[in-house]
Amino acid sequence: MQNLFVNDVGDKFPLVMVHGFLGSSIMWEPQIQDLKDNYRIFAPDLPGFGYSNKVEPCNSINSMARSILDTIDRTGIGKFHLLGHSMGGMIVQEMTKLAGNKVEKLICYGTGPRGNMPERFETIDQSRERLKTEGLIDTAHRIAKTWFVKEDKADHFDLCLKAGKLTSLKAADAALEAMKNWSGLENLKNIKNKTLIIWGDKDRAYNRNQVDTLNENIVDSNLIIFEGCSHNVHLENPQKFNKTVSDFLQ
Repeated sequence: MQNLFVNDVGDKFPLVMVHGFLGSSIMWEPQIQDLKDNYRIFAPDLPGFGYSNKVEPCNSINSMARSILDTIDRTGIGKFHLLGHSMGGMIVQEMTKLAGNKVEKLICYGTGPRGNMPERFETIDQSRERLKTEGLIDTAHRIAKTWFVKEDKADHFDLCLKAGKLTSLKAADAALEAMKNWSGLENLKNIKNKTLIIWGDKDRAYNRNQVDTLNENIVDSNLIIFEGCSHNVHLENPQKFNKTVSDFLQ
């Protein structure tokens, strides 16, 4: 596999940050700027996404997880904190399944244990069909609007749109297939890492039942809910989000 692009900043204990569907490492910009003095921020672009958009995409959550673990191994990083958002939250659950002994603390953010998400703003199959008929640009704009309470008028919406436009069409469809076919339910009881779960109460992708299932089944977990935020809490309330992450990791 070709090397993934990684935004690798700082020289302290590593914090690996995994983006979600139609995302890229550029969507972590407020976190990178705020946390880089205290952590080594290691933010890869998934295969087919962001500046890894020429890399052959993956069609399973497991293969995405392995691609990141392989990238981490090549750097010589041993242990690390791990944060995943949305589809990236599925990926970090899978990474913990594969290499949980390397994960110091885990953050599952705006995510759940089911790939075929109940009560999502539209089904995965509908997203795949609309991607084919409407194209990548319109799809990226339409879906990114659902991530914010203020939709496309929100601060940092431009980061999401830029990330979405960088995604290859093949990667977008493959990722939707990967999510639909994945479930992490059976593995939750095996996650022994100290875990923080973050969710915005206006999230239209993952409902409250999803995060409650995580919290009830991961042994050492805590759920923090951001009121008045949608799917992209880290961009809607970055200051509070960054402090929440820092407090947990310290």
